[in-house]
Amino acid sequence: MPKIHVLLKREELDPARLEGKVIIVLDILFATTTIVHALARGVSRILPVRNREDGLRAAAAIPACVLAGENLARPIPGFAPATPMALAEVGLDGSEMIYCTTNGTQALVAVSHAAPVYVGSMLNGKALVELVIARHTQASVLIVCSGSLARFNLEDFHGAGHLVAHFTQRGEYALTDAAIAALHAYRGCDTHTALAASRVGQMMIERDFGDEVDFASSHDTHEIVPTLVDGFLVRAAA
Repeated sequence: MPKIHVLLKREELDPARLEGKVIIVLDILFATTTIVHALARGVSRILPVRNREDGLRAAAAIPACVLAGENLARPIPGFAPATPMALAEVGLDGSEMIYCTTNGTQALVAVSHAAPVYVGSMLNGKALVELVIARHTQASVLIVCSGSLARFNLEDFHGAGHLVAHFTQRGEYALTDAAIAALHAYRGCDTHTALAASRVGQMMIERDFGDEVDFASSHDTHEIVPTLVDGFLVRAAA
């Protein structure tokens, strides 16, 4: 029986143990939520990079791209916003995007050598799980919570539980203790309460980004499933 395991932060990644697993990366507030929404709003592909410097270097080779991101939850001068709703206002249809964040894109770069790699959020949990079960029936699943600068994040763990709930409703999986704990965390608290109570959620609400936290709390509203192909995030074919 395939297994589901949850890593509590990206620093727990062991590159030697990724082979043969389906990798799902989560950064609920906000990188992976933003990625899902940006692709839904018409971005053709997204290059996740570690930081501003990598983003500027990459942009030199991609004409007319959108540069977006944040550093330590603060805007980067000259970059488009890092949060989903604010970024969508930029005008994204058909564009290519380079995206850097403190945690989420770092996690994606860390697993970029693995395959398959998918991006999850509260927005696309159902669609993501259905695609994984259809494409990778007997594969074990590793859900990677990005965390925050080597710290555990409640919102990512809650998001992992959301995915585990969908997997257990639709397939036969053995859950590790971490996956069981994530499932209980998800079932024990509604999503908006969990995200708003989290450290990052509270910080964003204090900075008048409460609407972005509300948006990230939405369940299964998007059919987009981003996947890594040659370093770029693109829509997985149905």
